[in-house]
Amino acid sequence: MTNPDKVLCVGNNYKDHCDEQGVPVPTEPVFFNKFPSTIIGPGDPIPYPVETESLDWEVELAIVIGKKGKNIKKSEAMTHVVGYTVAHDVSARDWQFSGHNGGQWLIGKSMDAFCPLGPAIVMKEDLKDPHNLGLRTRVNGETKQDSNTKQLVFKTTLTPCWCHNKVLHTFAW
Repeated sequence: MTNPDKVLCVGNNYKDHCDEQGVPVPTEPVFFNKFPSTIIGPGDPIPYPVETESLDWEVELAIVIGKKGKNIKKSEAMTHVVGYTVAHDVSARDWQFSGHNGGQWLIGKSMDAFCPLGPAIVMKEDLKDPHNLGLRTRVNGETKQDSNTKQLVFKTTLTPCWCHNKVLHTFAW
């Protein structure tokens, strides 16, 4: 898959991350996006933008969508999913939360190179349970985050359906 036109993300989608931040677990998905210019390879260096004093990281399970759709039924949502990969959600927290941007997440989440992906896509048929995967972030060899997809608030079967029916008319990655 090359040249995705959209990278849609669900904020506060891990119960343990909500607890860590002291925010309530959402009752419906909190969507934000990252631009294609945020995507880099899994081993590429992440530049530290001079605009921020608060760079942060989060490991994420990425759902790779390969089929366009519109008004998708929940029972058909997974037919649009190709597979899964690992995403690194890099954030400039001072631009995300502290008033630089009127409380919008866009700039704090979408600076260049803020979305390393990969190294591979695991086909959905090859993964029995995407809701029991260990996810870890290591920075310079030190584990900074250790979680599991059991912590997901909005499961993988609901996210594509929600995106297609509530947020966008059509999309595919």
